[in-house]
Amino acid sequence: MHDNTLNNQAQKTWEMLQHFISQSEKRDKAYEKRIFEINQELSSRFKETDQRFKETDQKFKETERVLKETFKETDQKFKETDQKFKETSQLIKESSNKADKYLGKINEFDRNWGKLVESLVAPSIVKQFQKENYEIEGMSQRMMRRKAGKTLEIDALLTNSHIVIPVEVKTTLNVKAVDEHIQKHLIPFKHFFPEYHNKIVYGAVAYIHVEENADRYAYKKGLYVLTFGDNDMVVIKNDKNFKPVEF
Repeated sequence: MHDNTLNNQAQKTWEMLQHFISQSEKRDKAYEKRIFEINQELSSRFKETDQRFKETDQKFKETERVLKETFKETDQKFKETDQKFKETSQLIKESSNKADKYLGKINEFDRNWGKLVESLVAPSIVKQFQKENYEIEGMSQRMMRRKAGKTLEIDALLTNSHIVIPVEVKTTLNVKAVDEHIQKHLIPFKHFFPEYHNKIVYGAVAYIHVEENADRYAYKKGLYVLTFGDNDMVVIKNDKNFKPVEF
């Protein structure tokens, strides 16, 4: 009886062991299947990732190629632009040199023309002021004086024992020229020429052409106004009512 009981227990234990082994095998197979599926899925994803990396790498290479070409083109354009700037700079320099030479010739012409006008006007000025009852004793041309870094230049200067008349000679007289003669020549005259401090200073302008009614303007400012009249003779345009201003 006792032996049968032991046998039964052994049988049950064996069956339980067999069942456990069977269940373990099933679970192992399920685990193996799941692991296989996971490996398959990972492999697939790794392949996709690898493919994407390859595609990305290809895109990077393509982008790098495009950038290199772009930089190469840009560098070439910069070189071409730099060359054009150099050529333009050279042209500007050459043009500037030509302009300087041209302006130099113009300035030289203006100086020579100014001297010519002064030479035409000067001989008649003395006679005209003598007609106005001024005993002109002397006339000087192109007088220049420097003082304290400044320069005063007078085209013609008429003098006698008690008056001096600085004359500004212009090819074309305008209002600005009249004002400059007053401000830059007549008002500071005695400062630059102190030897005339005890004399009366009158002003005069002489011209060939006139703009802006500058002759009337000079008259109103108290200046003598001279220009060419008939027979190419210089005449004083001021009438008998004119009263010169003392400077």
